[in-house]
Amino acid sequence: MSFRSFHPPHRTLLGPGPSDISPAVLQALSRPVIGHLDPLFIGMMDEVKQLLQYAFQTENAFTIALSAPGSAGMEACFVNLVEPGDKVIVCRNGVFGERMRENVIRCGGEAIMVDSAWGELVDPALLAQTLQAHPDAVLVAFVHAETSTGALSDAKTLATLARQHGCLTIVDAVTSLGGVPLHVDEWQLDAVYSGSQKCLSCVPGLSPLTFSPRALEKMARRQTPVQSWFLDQSLVLGYWGNGGQRSYHHTAPVNSLYALHEALLALKEEGLEVAWQRHRTQHEILKAGLEALGLSFVVAESHRLPQLNAVYLPNGVNDAEIRSRLLTEYNLEIGGGLGALAGKAWRIGLMGYGARRENVALCLQALSDVLR
Repeated sequence: MSFRSFHPPHRTLLGPGPSDISPAVLQALSRPVIGHLDPLFIGMMDEVKQLLQYAFQTENAFTIALSAPGSAGMEACFVNLVEPGDKVIVCRNGVFGERMRENVIRCGGEAIMVDSAWGELVDPALLAQTLQAHPDAVLVAFVHAETSTGALSDAKTLATLARQHGCLTIVDAVTSLGGVPLHVDEWQLDAVYSGSQKCLSCVPGLSPLTFSPRALEKMARRQTPVQSWFLDQSLVLGYWGNGGQRSYHHTAPVNSLYALHEALLALKEEGLEVAWQRHRTQHEILKAGLEALGLSFVVAESHRLPQLNAVYLPNGVNDAEIRSRLLTEYNLEIGGGLGALAGKAWRIGLMGYGARRENVALCLQALSDVLR
């Protein structure tokens, strides 16, 4: 067998992630490698922390980019904050709420479920009832933006309820960070994780992560060791400290962090509020076009994510065939449904650099052509 260099085609990525990456971020990836303990690299890491604090809208000192994808960011929150026997209330309204439940179980905790229908937001009234029924619960976990359905839950209200009952919160912001309002400090969220490849439009493989002082206190009070050495954030603290001498923990993905720095710099220069509005504006254009094609949304408009649009397939349409034609004929990727929506819905992402008018126009024209 003969092997040769891999040269992928240029695709327009309008799926649930990864998203399109700007030329500036791609260029940052190609810069010379320096050591992960080099003083210049450490200085850049400090800037990444500050830029992430801006993106999360937090002053949390422990705000880092975990050297692993968003799924590891999720696991980092659970393995550090859940001890055997802890009772954790998990809100489940899609695939990623179920993954939270699995993390609780693997940590030896007890998962108390608050279930809402797929496509619905997490019901605050159900959470309130569950908190009252389980006064010994110590954590509430929920997905802010459910990537499997495109539903946006009210993180501020859910966190307020948790706090009223003495619980910390673990929040999945993988798809929300940079795309819709997220105010970690104002809403008093405790452990929040995200992914680099969604609305930040960076390469996959990094997980922005922020812990409140309350979360760090619970971590410090642990009676048992964290079950994962690599994800033990008490060890990572020494590597992501503020300037000065850093302790070696692992070899950081140097070039990926260059790219994240560039992507966060672009977000800072655009401004969070402007970025949020851009996602909303492009969503409205896409929405009008999809509805003109006769497609209906999975999620009601009142709690619909602008950056992740889940629509039902028309009757008689073959999911795999349509997405394959979009890929081969238009170099356009959209996502299929997950879990209960597999084969029944498409997920069209307008994330970060990909949330542009020309991408919306391409998507609508391509869908119109292949559905015809």
